[in-house]
Amino acid sequence: MNAVAKRWQSKRWMIGGLCGLMVLGFAGGIYGIESSPSHPVFPPLLDSYQDAHLKSVGEILWHRIQVEPFNMVATVMFLGAVIHTFFTPRFRHWAHELEVRHREKAPRYGDRVLHVSVPARLLHFLGEVEAVFGIWAVPVFVLMWIKFGFGSPFNYIDYRIGFTEPIFVVVIMTIASSQPVLRLAENSLRLVANLGGGRTIAWWLAILTVGPLLGSFITEPGAMTISASLLARQFYEHKPRPAFAYATLGLLFVNVSVGGTLTHFAAPPVLMVAGTWQWDTLFMARHFGLAAAMGIVTSNLLYLIWFRKDFGLLTAASESEKNRVDGTDRIPRWVSMGHVVFLVWAVLCAHHPRLLFFCLLFFIAFFEVTEDYQGQLGLRPAVLVGFFLAGLVFHGGLQQWWIAPVLGSLSEMPLFLGSTFLTAFNDNAAITYLSTLVPHLSEGMKHAVVAGAVTGGGLTVIANAPNPAGQSILDRFFPEGISPLGLFLGAAIPTAVVGFCFNWIR
Repeated sequence: MNAVAKRWQSKRWMIGGLCGLMVLGFAGGIYGIESSPSHPVFPPLLDSYQDAHLKSVGEILWHRIQVEPFNMVATVMFLGAVIHTFFTPRFRHWAHELEVRHREKAPRYGDRVLHVSVPARLLHFLGEVEAVFGIWAVPVFVLMWIKFGFGSPFNYIDYRIGFTEPIFVVVIMTIASSQPVLRLAENSLRLVANLGGGRTIAWWLAILTVGPLLGSFITEPGAMTISASLLARQFYEHKPRPAFAYATLGLLFVNVSVGGTLTHFAAPPVLMVAGTWQWDTLFMARHFGLAAAMGIVTSNLLYLIWFRKDFGLLTAASESEKNRVDGTDRIPRWVSMGHVVFLVWAVLCAHHPRLLFFCLLFFIAFFEVTEDYQGQLGLRPAVLVGFFLAGLVFHGGLQQWWIAPVLGSLSEMPLFLGSTFLTAFNDNAAITYLSTLVPHLSEGMKHAVVAGAVTGGGLTVIANAPNPAGQSILDRFFPEGISPLGLFLGAAIPTAVVGFCFNWIR
């Protein structure tokens, strides 16, 4: 079998496997329609299972599947979406291959191709990480509609889950990625980088240390957008070797995940528990802040020492770009201050989606009025990231039937490790939210679940809400797209470091 045939055979196996999971979910859903009693709402409230008398996790999960088999259908679909995210680079690669073939054969008018390649566009769409969970939400929505009636999926979306976080990320990412905000952040970090002579190594250290810690005040999505954008300009444009590129990406994701824990309002996983458990900023600073800061600094220094030779190559490569001038260097102060006002507005209204919507509309109007001092409006990447998070929220709410019993069965250290592990496959905000549904958690167990959730927030793109924003900004620097395995390996050491700090410093 030649190489081309082997490649296409692997494509058929992969696409067939994902389609098989979707068909399996459909089949299970149709079977569940005829074999189980319907509930007025789905997912059922956890108290409705009446399984408090059951002791083992296995018994509880089996009982809940018997009570409502559709639980398993929703989880199979979620598993399919998670697996799909790991293969998105392959879909993009295949889309590129089909586009090349199409350009070779399609009729032309001058340099323009007259017909688009629909299969290539479809594969490219399937290769967008931001679209994956939305794609897999469609069959779940349809099956819920068939089984539980027309109103059930709409009731679930309207009253059982909330999309405030995706809306907030869209608004804050759009504002934070604007040229005046990035220039203001860059000028502020330049003061820190100049302490190291303004070299690439100084910029790298300043961005990865100060940027994530700022997330405790401008929120983690804002910190991720600013830090990733500055890393793109000050580091990734100098073409680091792949190992260094992935190490920096993993470090960024982990640092941002833990950097928002100095306050109670900036990190999504902390927001989910702060009100219920009555944690304020003073509590977070005392119990999480020092450990987070020490973990960030230690991880940065470890990678700095490990890749010290690479910095020398990057510095040499960047000498020719020292005097590069950006056309938007001269931004009036009143324009920059206007953007800061919108940024503060978004942070203060983080829990009020209607006010966030008005904030975005007024910001776009201000952007148009001052377009002579602006770069490109980053609305498309922000909307894609919001779509990703909305799909994740949709699926995450259907997984509480198994996540809550698993978390509730663990003691402190297993709970920390279990929370870290589960976070890699589900948004850490969903993990901490479900922990609030577990009764009688001790203070030590509460600390363990939140510490584990933020510790594991850099292992995958779906582990922490701001990660898709970082990926959308930095994906262009990875020729085959960001590899899930490469990201995991890059984040493994910082994850271990911050995990140790959270358990050692209490």
